[in-house]
Amino acid sequence: THVIFLFCCYSSTTAIGVPAFKNGAWKVIGYLCPTAVSIYFCKTEYNIGLLCMIILFFLFQDYTATIFLRQRWTDERLCFDGNKSLSLDGRLVEMLWVPDTFIVDSKKSFLHDVTVENRLIRIYPNGTVLYALRITTTVACSMDLTKYPMDKQMCTLQLESWGYNVNDVMFYWTRGNDSVRGLDTLRLAQYTVEDHFTSVSEAVYETGRYPKLVFHFELKRNILYFILETYVPSILLVVLSWVSFWISQSSVPARICIGVTTVLTMTTLMMGARTSLPNANCFIKAIDVYLGICFSFIFGALLEYAVAHFCTLCSAPDNANKIDSNKSSKTSIDGKKERSKHNGCSSPMSVMKRLFCIFDCFHVKNPYHIDNYARFSFPLSFIIINVFYWVYYLYL
Repeated sequence: THVIFLFCCYSSTTAIGVPAFKNGAWKVIGYLCPTAVSIYFCKTEYNIGLLCMIILFFLFQDYTATIFLRQRWTDERLCFDGNKSLSLDGRLVEMLWVPDTFIVDSKKSFLHDVTVENRLIRIYPNGTVLYALRITTTVACSMDLTKYPMDKQMCTLQLESWGYNVNDVMFYWTRGNDSVRGLDTLRLAQYTVEDHFTSVSEAVYETGRYPKLVFHFELKRNILYFILETYVPSILLVVLSWVSFWISQSSVPARICIGVTTVLTMTTLMMGARTSLPNANCFIKAIDVYLGICFSFIFGALLEYAVAHFCTLCSAPDNANKIDSNKSSKTSIDGKKERSKHNGCSSPMSVMKRLFCIFDCFHVKNPYHIDNYARFSFPLSFIIINVFYWVYYLYL
């Protein structure tokens, strides 16, 4: 089979006037684009088979994918007689012309070579060449994590020609959006593929305009893991902090123990949730907002007991003074009535007393009612904030 292939390449090259070199004149095919032979530009078809994808959004802002990259073009210099295609050894690719395709924004890529280099070369009688590779590549993907972990990320896989511009080669997808296969059976740990489509464009540089193919895919993060790992524990900690509202105010060690323990546990939970994210990620995420809300409610429950206990201590001497003040107030009321009859207008002292009465309205007469108010206000406000939180991050 190899002998027939070499003979055909030699005859086709000599037919177009390529100089004949001794001991391997067919090697010149690997250095000349078929555009200079019989057509204005070379049409290169692309087809991608997606094997697996490993997303590393948190630390490196990129994704790693293993793909089958299949390229197809027609080179009339490789025409031969027959009705069967020729499957060649991958090492012969150096003797053929192949498109200089590269992956844009690729950080690291490699070609699999176990047990041999994973390349496929297949030539058809009409000169059509099928060139397939199995590649693992790590591509940068800029992500917006403001709604993490309810976020959706749009990433791309871009293919461009390195040296041939739009006047030399033309790239296009073989079957449009169906050119990329394997997404139906793709299973990811934290994501589901929401949508994907392909597009054809051009890359403009100082050296010219180059053909470009773009594969767009949208990934949606699975939130169930984060609900069980972060949201449910934080909600339970908030509910646990409300237990102190039903404990007597005289049980100082019990209420202080519950308040401090829940605050420290919530702090540990917040620190653990941030360890999987890069330090350079400065924008506020949805999970940070929720953990901040839960921490505020837990800390507020601890402050509620401090305020209630302080009001209890302040009301104790006031109750003792009320008994003495009631006796003296009765005698002073009669004198004030007589003086008010002689004073036709209000004095500055009466204005100050009215102001103090306004501020006295905010004074809690019974400190034990503070816990009763907290039992109702804390759960109600927490439920309302949760409704706004989930509606905003899930539907807006």
